[in-house]
Amino acid sequence: MTQQSLEPRTTADDAGEGSRVPAGRSWLDRYFHISGRGSTVAREVRGGVTTFMAMAYILLLNPLILSGKDAAGDTLGQKALITATAFAAAFTTLLMGFFGKVPLALAAGLSVSGVLSSQVAPQMTWPQAMGMCVMYGVVIMLLVVTGLREMIMNAIPLALKHGITMGIGLFIALIGFYKSGFVHQGKATPVTLGPAGELAGWPVLLFAGTLLLIFMLQARNVPGAILIGIVGGTVVAAVLNAAGVVGPGQWAGGAPELHGSAVSMPDFSLFGDVRFGGWGEVGAMTVGMIVFTLVLAGFFDAMATIIGVGTEAGLADDKGRMPGLSKALFIDGAGGAIGGLAGGSGQTVFIESATGVGEGARTGLASVVTGTFFAACLFFTPLTAIVPQEVASAALVVIGAMMLMNARHVDWADRATAVPVFLTVVLMPFTYTITTGVAAGVISYVAIKAAQGRAREIGAFMWGLTVIFLVYFCLHPIEGWLGVH
Repeated sequence: MTQQSLEPRTTADDAGEGSRVPAGRSWLDRYFHISGRGSTVAREVRGGVTTFMAMAYILLLNPLILSGKDAAGDTLGQKALITATAFAAAFTTLLMGFFGKVPLALAAGLSVSGVLSSQVAPQMTWPQAMGMCVMYGVVIMLLVVTGLREMIMNAIPLALKHGITMGIGLFIALIGFYKSGFVHQGKATPVTLGPAGELAGWPVLLFAGTLLLIFMLQARNVPGAILIGIVGGTVVAAVLNAAGVVGPGQWAGGAPELHGSAVSMPDFSLFGDVRFGGWGEVGAMTVGMIVFTLVLAGFFDAMATIIGVGTEAGLADDKGRMPGLSKALFIDGAGGAIGGLAGGSGQTVFIESATGVGEGARTGLASVVTGTFFAACLFFTPLTAIVPQEVASAALVVIGAMMLMNARHVDWADRATAVPVFLTVVLMPFTYTITTGVAAGVISYVAIKAAQGRAREIGAFMWGLTVIFLVYFCLHPIEGWLGVH
């Protein structure tokens, strides 16, 4: 595939700086190109609020993931972790809004936090683990500066990009169904409806009602359908909880009520608590493999998310490339280092950004709104628990359904296209990881093209990605061969 160094441009970009926005528009409109992208300030604000509400759960979930002991038996304080999570999310999302100018919000990557908690902390101290986070962020930034990361993204065929978008949609829909309690892990089957083949409890019924309400509002083209559904569902949840209809223990993520004061001072004790070195106990090879694993976790998850959300927002050109992509990629890479320095894990672009895009967000102003809300959470942490997990999950399912509409762009009669797209779509939710879906799609695409005698159509970067992803799938036996645990 022929690579181009020029970034793709939108219609507004082609019009030129002077003609992009009609005279008389506000400085806000001119800076973020709101009119040029067919949006309004109201849509951007609504989209930013919706994105925040969809991903506010990270303020509670990330501290839970990072609550374990490190190799020295030490733990990170919950209040300090919430502060670190909120600060890093606010800082990186504001960077994306003001400088990236795209509707992408960042927060602690669950895949990165999972690696830190399960693979890194048991072998070293938490400050050393956060140092590894900074290292992987620097590596990704170097890939961006050299242009390799963007070239890799642009090298992926358009059909696979649509497959990535659909796969992420199905993946986040499954997350929504699971977090709401609608889908459970079964005893005789991998998954089941409810805990025992039937729905149980008012919260999951509230999820179903909120989901149906949003779909009905969308069918009538009501502006702000997702946000209206979330607010309405939260109000009903608060009423049910206050009336005693639903017990506090029945809510998956905590009861929709305030616990104590709504205001609290942030705890920055983890900020800057980072160590580089002291890895003699685990060895240089282990350190290298950990950094490689973190890069994989942060690189391809973010790549797939940016492609998916950017396509859904209509920011990509006819080849699936986005304007200003290099800035967005650099900020995403910087999020790894920023999150490590803050003590809250590496930051990455969140797929929940698609909820704001679904509400009409098209510019960085939406990210500024989302980042401002995260900054406010430094002082209003208790308020983040008001929106019940069951209500927020409904928004994820709705966006998943919207992203699956990209199936109309895929040529299902061409096996070289249909098979890689199929594997990409189904393996994301079936393996519960975005990276695996992207890897399977890339490898199968190259293999089928080669089998058809069309190897020249593949391109050098797709061959390179295939090698990397083969290493990804063979990582466990490779680690055993190298004596790395």
